[in-house]
Amino acid sequence: MATATPHDALFKAAFETPAHARGLLIEILPADLCEAIAWPSLTRESGTFIDPALAPRHSDLLFSVELAGDRALVYVLLEHQSEVDHKLPLRMAEYLVRVWKRFDKQYGLPLPPIIPVIMGHPQRGWTGPTSLHELVQPQPASVPGLEPRTLGLSLIICDLQTVDDAQLRDWALQAFPKLALLLLRDARDLERLDRAFRRWRELFLEVLHADGGADAVSQVLHYIATVVGEVRFEEFRATLTKQLPQLDDAAMTIAEELHQRGHQQGLREGLQEGLQEGLQKGLQKGLQKGLQKGRAEQLSKMARLKFGELEPAALARIEAASIEELDRYSERILSAESIEEFLDQPRVSAKGV
Repeated sequence: MATATPHDALFKAAFETPAHARGLLIEILPADLCEAIAWPSLTRESGTFIDPALAPRHSDLLFSVELAGDRALVYVLLEHQSEVDHKLPLRMAEYLVRVWKRFDKQYGLPLPPIIPVIMGHPQRGWTGPTSLHELVQPQPASVPGLEPRTLGLSLIICDLQTVDDAQLRDWALQAFPKLALLLLRDARDLERLDRAFRRWRELFLEVLHADGGADAVSQVLHYIATVVGEVRFEEFRATLTKQLPQLDDAAMTIAEELHQRGHQQGLREGLQEGLQEGLQKGLQKGLQKGLQKGRAEQLSKMARLKFGELEPAALARIEAASIEELDRYSERILSAESIEEFLDQPRVSAKGV
């Protein structure tokens, strides 16, 4: 099943491995919660508890972990929309309930706690609500006795736009996950990406030289190319080649793929447009032909009733007539005294001309 967006694909590739996810979660979860988690127990759930309706969102990663001696789940969502979704707490509550329902169906009670984590990278930073209670009026805390009786959910949100270079460098992450976060933060703005690349050149090299580095770098370059587009990727490629000439072949391959993909997309769109235009013209022509045939058959019947059996030439003329000619014949059918007058053709005398 295809991953929904390039952001999803990069995030999933970087953090579906528990070791990579552990490094990220330790950095963003509250310290007291981190202390209660037995981190060696962190395991990715294969999707058993994720509702099939959510399966296409491959950036939704679900992990199980030992928490205070019992099982708990950690639900990590990459929120990649460019604008803040103010209904996100409500949407996350729905997701968590679906996970609980599927857990209950498989294992029954008690249900495990679920820790909701949002990785966000809206271009202007996260400005939306972080809890369900913020969506409710009156505010549950403002009415005595209401707050404990109102469904509540507080999200843990990591806004990548607020994570600066110094903080990101300090995070105990392996090279590829750290580079993925950098690109999720900066790649949508080519100028910002260009500046970041110059500052983080060594991180690209570290990813390249790690185990599986060639595949990781290829995925990174594909992400950049998809996000910035073919033309702007060529601009970035000039910076890339100058700073890291060993990546030029990979970048060139991706640029060629982009060009080919654009060419194929253009062909598909042109073919689709041509097919639609041809279908429309074909339908119009078919309708016109059907209308002409029906009119001709009707006039032939009327002519037989008035003038008797028609000569083959007269019948052929009616059948071959255009809509405009059939209109003229229809106007003359009542007043014409002969088939020749009806067809507006000269009468041939018995002696000939």
